[in-house]
Amino acid sequence: MNQIYDVFRASIDPICIVFILLVIAFFVVLRSAKKKSGALVLLLAIVLLYGFSIEPVSNYLSWNLEKDYIQERPNPGKTSVDVVVVLGGGVYDIRTLGETFPCRETAVRVVHAVQMLKTYKAKQLVCSGKGERQITEAVVMARMAKDLGVPGEKIRLDEKSENTYQHAVELDKMFSDKNIRIGLVTSAYHMKRSEMEFRKYFKNVITLPASYLYSSPAGTPALRYIPQSVRLFDNTLILREFVGRLWYKIK
Repeated sequence: MNQIYDVFRASIDPICIVFILLVIAFFVVLRSAKKKSGALVLLLAIVLLYGFSIEPVSNYLSWNLEKDYIQERPNPGKTSVDVVVVLGGGVYDIRTLGETFPCRETAVRVVHAVQMLKTYKAKQLVCSGKGERQITEAVVMARMAKDLGVPGEKIRLDEKSENTYQHAVELDKMFSDKNIRIGLVTSAYHMKRSEMEFRKYFKNVITLPASYLYSSPAGTPALRYIPQSVRLFDNTLILREFVGRLWYKIK
């Protein structure tokens, strides 16, 4: 009974509804149109929407992005970290409240960064990111870190950087010692590009991914093949990261 409920709940996802309507439209066009070119274009749209909205495709693509970081973290007893750097993942304003909040990705990164700061007994936490809101990502993350128990004197801010390249450049300006051990915190799908940029300036970069898009299959198998908005969103992040990596290589 629970599996039936899970399938029904997944079926009312907006992407699943749109997919069903597109399939119906395809057969209508196929029957009524003299020229089948319109039906072929519609079929291509259906295939792409379905493919990018199901778990197996999302997991395959995310695995290829994150596989180098799906591993045990360095042993705190054998690995030291001097500075933990957390990269912003977005913030948003609610003007009625007069406040700026961390996006989900930013919040996850900050919580993980604080955990890593304590685990590796790092001396400093650098919150990095400008953003486009009333308050910078760096300030929002710093406030959150303080609420989680990090002393203010341990926190440093980079409020200038707007992208991965600039995160590394600004940290290079902040620390003259290029031998310090950097604990780099960002999402696993974004880690490869971040690590490459930071290693241009610092010799010792320890990757500490905060979250993963990839997940081991679990639950009702049928759900993995029902189109879901969350999978479409994940694949959007994945494709953007592939484009980002390509662009950084061209640069």
